[in-house]
Amino acid sequence: MNVEQIKEKLKAIHQEQLLTYYDELDEEQKTQLLSQIEGTDFSVLSHIGEKNDTADNAQITPIKALTLPEIKEQEASIKNTGVQAIRSGKLGAVLLAGGMGTRLGSDSPKGMYDIGITKPVFIFQRLIENLLDVVKETETCIHLFIMTSDKNHEMTTAFLEEKEYFGYDKNFIHFFQQDMAPATDYEGKIYLEEKGKLASSPNGNGGWLTSMRNAGLLEFVHKEGIEWLNVFAVDNVLQRIADPLFLGAAIESGCTVGAKVVRKNDPDEKVGVMCLKNGHPSIMEYYDLTPELRDTLDENGERVYNFGVILNYLIEVKNAEQVMNQALPVHVVEKKIPYLDENGILVKPEKPNGYKFETLILDLIELMDQCLPFEVEREKEFAPIKNKTGVDSVESAPALLKKNGYTL
Repeated sequence: MNVEQIKEKLKAIHQEQLLTYYDELDEEQKTQLLSQIEGTDFSVLSHIGEKNDTADNAQITPIKALTLPEIKEQEASIKNTGVQAIRSGKLGAVLLAGGMGTRLGSDSPKGMYDIGITKPVFIFQRLIENLLDVVKETETCIHLFIMTSDKNHEMTTAFLEEKEYFGYDKNFIHFFQQDMAPATDYEGKIYLEEKGKLASSPNGNGGWLTSMRNAGLLEFVHKEGIEWLNVFAVDNVLQRIADPLFLGAAIESGCTVGAKVVRKNDPDEKVGVMCLKNGHPSIMEYYDLTPELRDTLDENGERVYNFGVILNYLIEVKNAEQVMNQALPVHVVEKKIPYLDENGILVKPEKPNGYKFETLILDLIELMDQCLPFEVEREKEFAPIKNKTGVDSVESAPALLKKNGYTL
């Protein structure tokens, strides 16, 4: 589109402010701005004012998890199934690493954060070394797809190249950028973060599959014969990635999705729990878990909504592609959004000043027919780093790593 066509497009959706500084830009900046506007999904703005669905009007029932004792009983069989699938090239791994370490006090990508005590130990390093454990065990290199964002792509790729991918074969590492969504004020007007750039943010962890497709990587997945993708978050430094036990259990169960879960350490712990929602696998957020549901017991006196997700999923590729084109719910979230004021000066607000738009992986899972919650030992696989101090923090995670024999 040329500038006149863009002007007409913006006029139709009342976003003319995006060209406020157009005449001040050089030719390259003008081209980049017009290209960004042309590629922006403005449909998300229609979700402002909508009420996101909760569990209020849904039928919530328990979902059966494969527990640690049951996994132990089946270990030989499911491990063999998983190892053979990995050796056949049927598993890939997807690292969701589009975020920054802002809450940790860092201006760098979260995966670059150093959690070492006596030596440098980076979050990316811990995750890649965890994956290398399985590579060595199965004698098979696994394709690792790393999702970055517009905010951190160059820093992430440069960092991992500098560190020589922490010993991982670079031919098996593939980067792709997460799709972005615009950020608006409370009236739905999109902010500018620079005179030639819209304010935007990654479109949530539910956007990983379409972002892979848009980057052309799903074609590569099919070419390589990859049938399963292990999708995992960047912040859990203790998680086991491409776990043969997990993969074997998912395959043998006949489920199209698997979710690693841990038993809650307290009934009121603030984690999403696995359940069935209107007969489909779902993850109920802690704030939707009513006291009645929280205290529901099974025949053995165990709480039935007691398995929290750790954002480590196995997803069958062909099934995910079948549901990919169904519209995921768009979550409208209040955030602090840096923006240019009426004088063209960048403002970094101290409190929320508008909306960002996200899709969530839990909504993708809800479109699937079956899911296997797979229990893992909390102290061996759950050490998230979300905060600078306190729970799930730079303090707690290294302590758990040392408890598991890692030298920091």
